[in-house]
Amino acid sequence: MLVASLRANNIETIYSLPGGQLDNLFDAIQRSNGGLKLVRTRHEQGAAYMAFGAARSTGKPAVFSVVPGPSIMNAMGALSTAWAVNSPVLSLAGQIQSNAIGSGRGYLHEIPDQLATLSTLVKYAKRIPTARDTPAMVNGALLAAQTGRPGPVHLEMSPDIMGHEIEGIACTSADIPSAPCASPTDIEAAIAALASAKLPLIYVGGGATEAAEEITQLARTLEAPVTCFRSGRGIIDDDDYHAQVFPAGRRLWADADVVFAIGTRLKYPQLYWGLDQNIKIIRLDIDPKEITRYEKPVVFLQGDAKATLKALLPALAAEIKIPPASRRHDLTKLKENLNAEMQRKLGPQMAYLSAIRDVLPSNGIFCDEITQIGFTSWFGFPVHRPRGHINCGFQGTLGYGFATALGVKVANPDTPVVSVTGDGGFLYTASELATAVEYGIGLVTVVFNDNRYGNVYRQQKEWYDGRFIASDLHNPDFIRFAQSFGADAEYVENPAQLRGALERAFARKGPTIIEAHQAHDLPTPWQYILEPPVRGPNADAGGLT
Repeated sequence: MLVASLRANNIETIYSLPGGQLDNLFDAIQRSNGGLKLVRTRHEQGAAYMAFGAARSTGKPAVFSVVPGPSIMNAMGALSTAWAVNSPVLSLAGQIQSNAIGSGRGYLHEIPDQLATLSTLVKYAKRIPTARDTPAMVNGALLAAQTGRPGPVHLEMSPDIMGHEIEGIACTSADIPSAPCASPTDIEAAIAALASAKLPLIYVGGGATEAAEEITQLARTLEAPVTCFRSGRGIIDDDDYHAQVFPAGRRLWADADVVFAIGTRLKYPQLYWGLDQNIKIIRLDIDPKEITRYEKPVVFLQGDAKATLKALLPALAAEIKIPPASRRHDLTKLKENLNAEMQRKLGPQMAYLSAIRDVLPSNGIFCDEITQIGFTSWFGFPVHRPRGHINCGFQGTLGYGFATALGVKVANPDTPVVSVTGDGGFLYTASELATAVEYGIGLVTVVFNDNRYGNVYRQQKEWYDGRFIASDLHNPDFIRFAQSFGADAEYVENPAQLRGALERAFARKGPTIIEAHQAHDLPTPWQYILEPPVRGPNADAGGLT
């Protein structure tokens, strides 16, 4: 019933490890004769992160399955990351025998109230009580994962329930309702504010991903720049002059009179860039909680980004009687000047990112990690497609990157995928190299090695007078390490060598590890992330100057 219910919902792959409480599930997968593809990982966090990568890069549900207790606890980091960036991951966990739950007798993998624990983290958490309930409850979980604000969900089932044999139960897909549109009244109010704007600014987040076409049209209708932080990268192709990276967004924020925020928490601008009475903010978000998260906007459009913009755009175009003057010159100049400045101030990181961008096709996917190159990529790496930059959002989950990128590649087998990671983060899930080789997952991973936790080292140097502790690392020989698993591996000293290594790696079928030399004491990328406010009483002299 579990396998059939997943297949009815177009789930093709499950990331999992075998174990006693999942024996019946694994037998069902085996008997499905390839109906459900199994990617067996080497650690529970690897399984969960791979499902996260698949969901994050496609926007579609992805499933992992582990045994109860310590195994589901090992997966919690990935679930918290999926929660942070609204990814529809289904956790399908085992349980102890149904008649023993809550007994506290010390059964294998028993923990106090597993279901209650998961309920604190995910959108929907249920235990399937009987085999006959399986189709409806799988559909209920997948419905919750994909409607409203998307997010992770959890189901669990005891092994004795998994072993029941029943007949005559139909498995159909979940009935996903049409995406809701904001109210006509609110749309009219938004149009009035936008049509009167002199210097409009559009700010997008992950919730706007499916509305890329409409947002591009909106930008051209208003002649408005479009900016974002991490999760909105690629919604507007960076080759378009309307697309402006995060630090450029701050400079535009200084003079904007109307900001249209779409599918975003709008955290950094409101908390750090500053607000005053001369800026009007319109919010479009499916989650009503966002209306009171920070300052109340002048208009709040509660609805799906794509559905609402489809309704708004024709009326907006009709309302704007005189097309706005082109801002191509100023926006192109801002983009060029800022890029030149970042090349000067963040030269080592920008050079490596340029090498990757030169080789990675425009439809390729870049997967970051909590590392100096990853931080810089948030604003220094051009992105040309929605979901072209995979990140963990505000969760900052060190070590998530390699296993997540494997899931991205499994879910996008015909798309070039590159993962960048530091030496510290890579070793969190480096054992999944065994999975990558076994299943022929053609991921290209660049491990930037400086033998330290670079961010921790910088903080200890700058904030604690150089009292260093636990920030230096002892690492293996990454080339021999990778080769011992059967993966291809190369070492590069500089960005020019990286270009050639990437070209060779993308021509191969299996996984490749490229160890890249990283200098100590890199310039801090945070100078472009945590800049001072440009509005309000504490405003710096920001803006376009």
